[in-house]
Amino acid sequence: MSFLRALLGRSKPAKPDLDQLFSLPSAAVTLRAATGFVPTGVGSVAFRPTEGRAFADVEQDITELLNTGSGPATEPVSDEYGYTWLVLRGGNPETGDISDLVTDIHAVNSSLEQAGFGPSLLCSLVAFADDRGRKVALVYLYKRGTFYPFVPAGGQRRDNALELQIEATVGNDVPLEKDKSRWFPVYGAPGL
Repeated sequence: MSFLRALLGRSKPAKPDLDQLFSLPSAAVTLRAATGFVPTGVGSVAFRPTEGRAFADVEQDITELLNTGSGPATEPVSDEYGYTWLVLRGGNPETGDISDLVTDIHAVNSSLEQAGFGPSLLCSLVAFADDRGRKVALVYLYKRGTFYPFVPAGGQRRDNALELQIEATVGNDVPLEKDKSRWFPVYGAPGL
């Protein structure tokens, strides 16, 4: 079968590896030291909601679980493309520690995946900002198991030069998406 794939120029799609999310705290330290971008304490998980009671129950269970006790403030937000973004506000922006936030993002992704809704997952992101007011997100592509930086520049524009700088900065900390055509813009992403 691999010979046929090679002959036809097809490759096997990468499998999601949610444990790659745990490389984000290291990338946050590197990003802060090299560029001055610090975590905002906000992350989000984007997924396409499916019809049916089972999905609604899983989404409600995740939201209730995260909103109890000392969990992060969590809210679902729908975008114009039909995706739901589960926005999590946590972590410690003063210290730059995003370990708890990343753990919660991992829990959301894992819960949806284990309930059979993995194909509905689009991406997850963690937001950063600098003292000049610029924002950046490190975006995790669920279906690829890779990250890419996204830097909005107002309206429907992005700062490609800064994205490439950030790519070079965190390249040793997180697995980066090599195919830049997959670096899709997440304009207006809740939490960014």
